[in-house]
Amino acid sequence: MLTEKQQAVLDFIRERQIETGIPPSVRDIQHNFSFKSANAAFCHLKALAKKGLVEQLNGRTWGLRAKEVQAHLFTLPVYGTIPAGLPAMAEQTPDETIGVDPAVFGVRRVRPNQLWALRVRGDSMIGAHILDGDLVVLERRDPQAGDIVAALVDHTTTTLKRLVHVRGRAVLRAENRRYADIVPQQQMESQGVVVGIIRRA
Repeated sequence: MLTEKQQAVLDFIRERQIETGIPPSVRDIQHNFSFKSANAAFCHLKALAKKGLVEQLNGRTWGLRAKEVQAHLFTLPVYGTIPAGLPAMAEQTPDETIGVDPAVFGVRRVRPNQLWALRVRGDSMIGAHILDGDLVVLERRDPQAGDIVAALVDHTTTTLKRLVHVRGRAVLRAENRRYADIVPQQQMESQGVVVGIIRRA
């Protein structure tokens, strides 16, 4: 069993190692958790090492064993392109899959079909730092006002916009003043709520 702090340190190491390929230094851990000294971080690392969860990799940094990193990766399906602009017909065929750590996106336990990604096309969401070519990671859950959603509009078209309510009606709003609000005429169905962005160089 891990203490709450040990689990938090382990999660931090795993997320940093997956994101950058390099585990954090002892000082990185100290700063992230506001420990008063590097020795406090070192004590947690020693405890994790004793439980076989991390090891000293190069005499300085402490990282996860390769199998421990891989065990926490989730195969994220990427389903085509979603317009961040005017609505267009949704594409249903998966293009690819990528390995991610769901904890990076605030999801600890992934249920079947809970997470997936869509490739963004267009510039209507640049105010939310979502750019053309980005992958948006979506979670299947009920949206709240203010969430960015992949929305099926009037049973035919899909778009990526922020969900707002105007006079009791659901409205899809861009994060770019060049684009007008989209007001569904019949129905608006959220297909997923954006929980993260993956940007490839």
